Amino acid sequence: MRGTDELINVDDPAWPELQELIAAGAVPVRVLPVDRGESRRSLLQMQVTARSALGAVALNSGGLVLDDGWVRVFGGGSGEVDGSLPSLAQVNAFPSDFDPAWHPAEGLVVGHDVLGGVFALNGHDPEAAGRPGVPGQMTYFAPDTLEWEAMDMGHSLWMSWMLSGRMEKFYEGLRWPGWREEAASLPFSQGISVIPFLWSQEAQADLAATSRRAVPMREVLGVAADFAQQMGPVGPGFLGAV
Repeated sequence: MRGTDELINVDDPAWPELQELIAAGAVPVRVLPVDRGESRRSLLQMQVTARSALGAVALNSGGLVLDDGWVRVFGGGSGEVDGSLPSLAQVNAFPSDFDPAWHPAEGLVVGHDVLGGVFALNGHDPEAAGRPGVPGQMTYFAPDTLEWEAMDMGHSLWMSWMLSGRMEKFYEGLRWPGWREEAASLPFSQGISVIPFLWSQEAQADLAATSRRAVPMREVLGVAADFAQQMGPVGPGFLGAV
């Protein structure tokens, strides 16, 4: 077990490289101020160093807000102010005190999008958790299929991929005219409910014709989880505590 200082004080931290990608401006990014107590708690329980992108984001930011709020990447948490972004520790229900025996059973939730899509890092046994891919690989719970999809990349590459602006193709078919303004108007506690549901033939035939409204993010995730449970052999599992 490594202490917090050992996890923080590394020779080649990942944060400067991430800052360069953010500054390049391929995608709009807002870096939230960090809650130092939560950031250290997250880092200690994950046992990752600031040399990794995961550790760097947890240590140096309260989270990253990409594409004017369309994607929220969790970090060290942005404090107790109403509407703040929760920390990795809060989203993944870490123990209040460090527990070396604890780990996220189904995978580590590292990001959400406003439609209820979930980005998660596979744990040590994805198959047992009902997830595709291999340990340490990124997966995505797709709100239009209600299934987990393997992303064929680790967390560091995923961060670079997002900051390079490649999300536009990834979300092709899930964005409508005016999506950016709708996402930007939301507090971090809310997502977008789409009716007919994204997995319906009606929505997939004409997304722009759907009815959309802002609702609590927990409701967006809860509805998707309920329907996934009804439509598939098993539910999607843990989607994050928000």
